Amino acid sequence: MNMIPIIIGVVALVLVISIFFLIIGHSHGGLGIGKRSKGSDAIIKDANKRLAQNPDDPVALYDLGNVYFDEQSWDKAMKTFEHLIEHMTAVDQQRINAFQAYLRYGLSARKLNMIEQAYKGFSMARTYRQDNFEVNYELGSLEFERKNYEKAIQLLQHARTQDPDNPAVLRQLGHSLFRLKKPKEAMNFIRKAIDIAPDDKESLYTLAECYHEANQVEQAIRIFNHLRADPVMGPNSCLIAGTIHLETRQYETAIQDFEIGLRHQNIKADILVELRYKLATTYIKLNNIGKAIPILKQIQAENSNYKDVSLLLKKYLELNANRNLQTFLIGSSADFVALCRKIVITYFPKAKVKISNINVHKSEWADILAEIDTIKWSDLIMFRFIRTQGSIGELIVRDFHSHLKDVKAGKGICITVGTFTDEARKYTEARLIDLIEKDRLQVILNSVDAKAAALQ
Repeated sequence: MNMIPIIIGVVALVLVISIFFLIIGHSHGGLGIGKRSKGSDAIIKDANKRLAQNPDDPVALYDLGNVYFDEQSWDKAMKTFEHLIEHMTAVDQQRINAFQAYLRYGLSARKLNMIEQAYKGFSMARTYRQDNFEVNYELGSLEFERKNYEKAIQLLQHARTQDPDNPAVLRQLGHSLFRLKKPKEAMNFIRKAIDIAPDDKESLYTLAECYHEANQVEQAIRIFNHLRADPVMGPNSCLIAGTIHLETRQYETAIQDFEIGLRHQNIKADILVELRYKLATTYIKLNNIGKAIPILKQIQAENSNYKDVSLLLKKYLELNANRNLQTFLIGSSADFVALCRKIVITYFPKAKVKISNINVHKSEWADILAEIDTIKWSDLIMFRFIRTQGSIGELIVRDFHSHLKDVKAGKGICITVGTFTDEARKYTEARLIDLIEKDRLQVILNSVDAKAAALQ
């Protein structure tokens, strides 16, 4: 079989197609007037020549803007299209593609981060075509940046009708819904966006936030833990994961989260200070004041007015210097009671003391009933040790007096690390109750160990 005629025919067909596309490639594309067969340089030269005669020549400006746009010379393209649309008349709009002029003006401004100009361009383009994907997506993105989330969602939903699986649209929809406090709706879109673009760490982080706000804590923690090592999202992920663990009293895990977060580089200032603050307060929860104090000092040195750092530092510096005061305020229940027993035994010099009853009310106070026998007198005394640092009012003192009568104690001694109100003082004036405040308590705490040792 002779293949030569077939080969000749194929070559001829390819040649015809090549000539056809060459002609199409050099045409103006139907968007303006004139030919582009001379190439970009020729188009620029011709446009400048016409603009020298008429600076507002719409076709010349349009042609010149398109060349700059295709070359990605965004500054030149934006200025050229801006000149065009500022002087464009209704007749001019019929001679050029006005929609494309506004769209490319907006896109050029967007590339230059000139938000107002971009918004103007896209808004005008949308008056010509409301069904254009690019216009709806860009306008939706700008409304998102302006925090107009309702408008953003409307525009992005329009864009989604043209491209239902576009990851950028799904992403922006999800983030907009999340900002509107609709986590369950948001996570549906964000999950789809992540399926298409799995490297989008910011969306993964937002998905975790959605789970957190929807009380799906396990799913949230799983993602935050996955992101802890990420150089960008890691510090934020560590902060939220640690906060969740802190709130659920998983203190050791919370410390690990905060410490991993602090090992990152280039942490935002607000995240950095909060990581330190949460780490310090977690150490305090574990009564590890020695580790909390240096962190609190660091925060105070850099941001002296941050939250209650100054108050915490003052309080825990004092506690760190006085082990018994620390035990009285934040020690375990067993250590607190042991200290209170020691105070009761040493409170009256040279007395024989027999403790007959101890009652602990949650972590607020402890009541100790003791038989006291001295050379001059013997009596049943009830002690109440109150751990609250604030003001103790009349109601607590009344309750204490009621207990005294119930156990038939001859006298009561009410001790606090805080102060008593005037009402509490007046109530005890005609009753056998001594009120011991912080100053006197500190004297007792400073000497109790030595007195207890002398009795052994």
